[in-house]
Amino acid sequence: MPVTVTRTTITTTTTSSSSGLGSPTILGSPRALTQPLGLLRLLQLLSTCVAFSLVASVGAWVGFMGNWCMFAWCFCFAVTLIIIIVELAGLQQRFPLSWRNFPITYACYAALFCLSASVIYPTTYVQFMAHGRSRDHAIAAIAFSCIACVAYATEVAWTRARPGEITGYMATVPGLLKVVETFVACVIFAFISDSYLYKHKPALEWCVAVYAICFILAAVAILLNLGDCTNMLPIPFPSFLSGLALLSVLFYISAMILWPLYQFDEKYGGQPQRWRDANCRNRHIDSVCPWDCRLAVAILTAINLLAYVADLVYSARLVFVRV
Repeated sequence: MPVTVTRTTITTTTTSSSSGLGSPTILGSPRALTQPLGLLRLLQLLSTCVAFSLVASVGAWVGFMGNWCMFAWCFCFAVTLIIIIVELAGLQQRFPLSWRNFPITYACYAALFCLSASVIYPTTYVQFMAHGRSRDHAIAAIAFSCIACVAYATEVAWTRARPGEITGYMATVPGLLKVVETFVACVIFAFISDSYLYKHKPALEWCVAVYAICFILAAVAILLNLGDCTNMLPIPFPSFLSGLALLSVLFYISAMILWPLYQFDEKYGGQPQRWRDANCRNRHIDSVCPWDCRLAVAILTAINLLAYVADLVYSARLVFVRV
C-alpha cells in the first residue's frame, strides 16, 4: 500500500516513490550500484557470500543450528543478488511483488537472519571447536555475518518512512514491527518443535495456539502489502491492522502469564531450576536442553508482547486517507 507519512497521518496514494536517501534511485543502469544504497547492497552481497563460503570450505556446521546459519547466509545472498539484478535491469514494474514494500521488508528480515546467525553460530558451535583452520574460518564467518547484519540494518534505517515522504506501509514503524513479530514467532516455533514441552497441558497448548494465530495474522498483513491486495479485505485495512494489534496484545498477555507459570512453577508441574533437569546436565553442540527452550520461549514471548504493544500504539496514531 503506497503511503505518505506526515507525522501520524498515512495517506494512500499512487505517486512514485524515492529511495529514502534524499535522492531518486537510478533505475535500469549500472550507475545504481554507485549510489549509497547500491554500494550498501554490494556490501551485503559480499559479506553474506564470504560468510557461507568460509564455513562451507571447511564443513564447519552441523545439526539444526548450523543448518539454520548456513540457510540464513545463503538466503540473504540469493535475495540480495536478485534485488541488485532487478534494479540494474529496471524490472521493478515487472516484479511480482510491490517494489515499494519488498526491499525494506526483505532488508529487515535479512538483518534479523544475520543477527540470529551471528549469535547462534558462535554460541552453539564455534566455542566447541578445537583451535585450528576450521575454527579460524568460522570466526571470520561470524565477523562477516555481523557486517552483513549492520549493512541490512543500515538499509532499513535509510529507507524507512519519514514525515512527508511517499512510501509503502512496510516502511512504517508498524510495518517493520510486523516483520519483527513474525520472525520472533518463527524462533519460538523452533524452540517448541518438541511437543513434549507443552503436550497434555491445555494452558500451554493455548500458548502455542496464540503464537500460531498471531503469526498467521501478522503474516497475512505483510503478504497483503507485498501483493498490493489490501483492498481485498472485507473490512478497511486500517481497521484490520488495529484489530490485529489489539487481539495479538490480549493473546500474548495470556501467553506471557501462562507459559512461565506452567513451565517454572512447581505447583503447576513446572521446573523452576535448570540443574534439576536431567537433560540439561550435559551440553551438546547440536541440541538445546528442554529447560533452556522453556526459558527462551518465555523471553521471546515477552519480546513479542512488547512489539505488539508498540504496534498497537503506532497503529492507533496512524490515520489512513485515500486520495
